[in-house]
Amino acid sequence: MRFGLLPALLLLCAGVAAHTYAAERAPDVILRDAIPDTAFRTYRLLPFDVPEGVKAIEVRFDYTGREARTTIDVGLLGPGETFDAEFRGWSGGNKRSFILSSSDATPSYLASPVTPGRWQLLLGVPNIRKGQTSEFTAQVYFQRDDANGMPTPEAPLRAEAGWYRGDLHMHSAHSDGSCSSKSGEKRVPCPLFLTLDAAADRGLDFVAVTEHNTSSHVKELTALQPYFDKTLLIPGMEMTTFQGHANAFNLREPVDFRVSSTQVPDWNSLLRQAQAKGALVSINHPRVPTGEACMGCGWSPNPAADMSLLQAVEVVNGYDVESQTAGIPFWHEQLQKGHRLTAIGGSDTHDITSKNVFPPPGRMGVPTTVVYARELSIDGIVEGIRSGNVFVDTAGTRDRKLNLTATHKQVTVSMGGELSFPAKQTATFTVRVEQLINGTIEVIRDGAVTQRTDVPAATHSWSFKETSDGKRHWIRIDVRDGEGKLALIGNPIYVK
Repeated sequence: MRFGLLPALLLLCAGVAAHTYAAERAPDVILRDAIPDTAFRTYRLLPFDVPEGVKAIEVRFDYTGREARTTIDVGLLGPGETFDAEFRGWSGGNKRSFILSSSDATPSYLASPVTPGRWQLLLGVPNIRKGQTSEFTAQVYFQRDDANGMPTPEAPLRAEAGWYRGDLHMHSAHSDGSCSSKSGEKRVPCPLFLTLDAAADRGLDFVAVTEHNTSSHVKELTALQPYFDKTLLIPGMEMTTFQGHANAFNLREPVDFRVSSTQVPDWNSLLRQAQAKGALVSINHPRVPTGEACMGCGWSPNPAADMSLLQAVEVVNGYDVESQTAGIPFWHEQLQKGHRLTAIGGSDTHDITSKNVFPPPGRMGVPTTVVYARELSIDGIVEGIRSGNVFVDTAGTRDRKLNLTATHKQVTVSMGGELSFPAKQTATFTVRVEQLINGTIEVIRDGAVTQRTDVPAATHSWSFKETSDGKRHWIRIDVRDGEGKLALIGNPIYVK
């Protein structure tokens, strides 16, 4: 479909640096148009060609003459024979950039597959004064098949490194989340906004929305992120199968979850799909029995899954901390086998209006996963979980902290790190606990408690020695509160 006269334009192709975001590399295409005063109240088209293998299109644009009240509206058309087929969205004059892919799009635009062919920016000129010419420039970035979904936001919510607190497991109306209707007279699918608002009210720095086997919520998260300017919204999916559940964080596209089918013969096939899309995968509630009360909930891949394709395990689900179905023993088994999985927790919230404390859905932010990250961004949190410098606050407090470091000579590592030192030599481990009094520190070595001591009331820090026997070990810390309840769960330092 065509609108008016095709304007003179210049398309410049630029080199592409793989695996980088648009802000960090040259654009794939630059579109330019000199818009004269005769374009007043007309439409113009700037065509560009999209090659094979592109998953997402990002467009950044600007124009001169704003001080003279020039206004240029922008929309996007894709390949098609009719306007209905071509139309991909219209933001008018309210944006200077937008992104579109099959699973996500900036509000005003429609999520749709990025098909190869001729695409066009659609420009409308509601105002340009006589004697004025506006120079319009658009930078178009193509994200390829190996770029793992949509780019993260341009700027982190917080740019500094530090401990960030969040909830990594929740559901809304996009899967099986439900709540009371506004009148309170019936149960209804719970709007995603209410779930996110509850997270913001809890003071959480980040949340992962992990709907069952769907990515329908991703576009809504993109639309809501500017409003939730203090709470990072991480897209995710609970890959729900008959042989177990696992959360895939930063997964923005569908994956074929039909484990034991012809298309997906086993869990390894599913995990490789998620890996190819750039997701971090964590096993959920691995010891919860599978049955009519919770279909497929227990971790039982057949054949066994390749644990190297997994990065984390949910050791606390809701209020289930130390029962027979809690996940810590399963995690310890994997650590003993040499699999370095990061322990995390998630509320598994399904109803943010529920007053029940047990069993789940539970309460938003209980437990809280606390991640040391370089910044508050999706990349920062995901990298932090991968690194293992993480602890779980089982009560979901806003201020408790646990830190463990190990030092040998001039080398110091934190949780998730590896410290190498020769046999018969000694390393110093230092524990720091904050905002928990009358508690007990437990040193856990290869799954067994080897030492206990009270949390020092004055210094909050305590050190102990470990002498190498020339073998591999893992050492981590648990902290119990004054009533003996497990309050803080630390990740290991690996001794080599």
